[in-house]
Amino acid sequence: NYCSRERRLIDRLMLLRCIHRSLHRHSHYSQSASRLFHPLSSSTSSFLSSAVRRSTFSTMSAEQKTSAVICPSMLSSDFASLASEAQRMLDAGADWLHMDVMDGHFVPNLTLGAPVVKSLRKHTDAFLDCHLMVTNPEQWVDDFAKAGASQYTFHVEATEDASALIDKIHEAGMKAGVAVKPKTSVDSVMVDGIAGKADMILIMTVEPGFGGQAFMPDMMPKVKALRAKYPSLNIQVDGGLSEKTIDAAAEAGANVIVSGSGIFKSASPKDTIAALRAAIDGKN
Repeated sequence: NYCSRERRLIDRLMLLRCIHRSLHRHSHYSQSASRLFHPLSSSTSSFLSSAVRRSTFSTMSAEQKTSAVICPSMLSSDFASLASEAQRMLDAGADWLHMDVMDGHFVPNLTLGAPVVKSLRKHTDAFLDCHLMVTNPEQWVDDFAKAGASQYTFHVEATEDASALIDKIHEAGMKAGVAVKPKTSVDSVMVDGIAGKADMILIMTVEPGFGGQAFMPDMMPKVKALRAKYPSLNIQVDGGLSEKTIDAAAEAGANVIVSGSGIFKSASPKDTIAALRAAIDGKN
């Protein structure tokens, strides 16, 4: 049937990707060898890539439940070398790459959009965790899906129908996250089944819009409330996370950690990522 056929295709693509990544680590890997692992049409490859991202995330959530997921924020990277910076983070042990999308309207800053995500996708198979701090998030779903985003996180404050938007994101082949600003009650995502329907809830621990702000520990009761009601939910915290503040987030029950300057400005990003992971896994 269709489902089993899709599953077999996904398994084959995942095997090819594993071989591709293994070869890519060796200096003798060439463009001609690379082409051997891209026999699919672009439309079929796009469909399967989306299916793989959905499948991989679902398996991780079901089997590992609330294991640590460490996401360096690429906002703190050198944008002139975005691809190599992304690979540097992955080599250091990052699970996801966090992409901060700001429109200069919902938040005062202006950063990147779907074209940058599309460009980065050409250089990595990593899970691209896109956090949209934008007005009218419904407008950009298709663009980010086509760009290769793995997860599309929108702000509950920016939409009138979060449930419908989650459906739209899922239909586009991405995971759906819902973000909550510091001054917004966590009840906003605990009503109408939003938290149960979303793949992840993001609790902002700074005011969205700028990197390098101080961690807000008074946001942790929101995390605790979510964890108490949704023990297997991916709960992300973003803002001011570092080795100095990770314990509070871990104690509250967060498992998906976004850290920008805390990782990028570290003397050893690898050691910092390991420390963040150990703190979360030690509590969950």
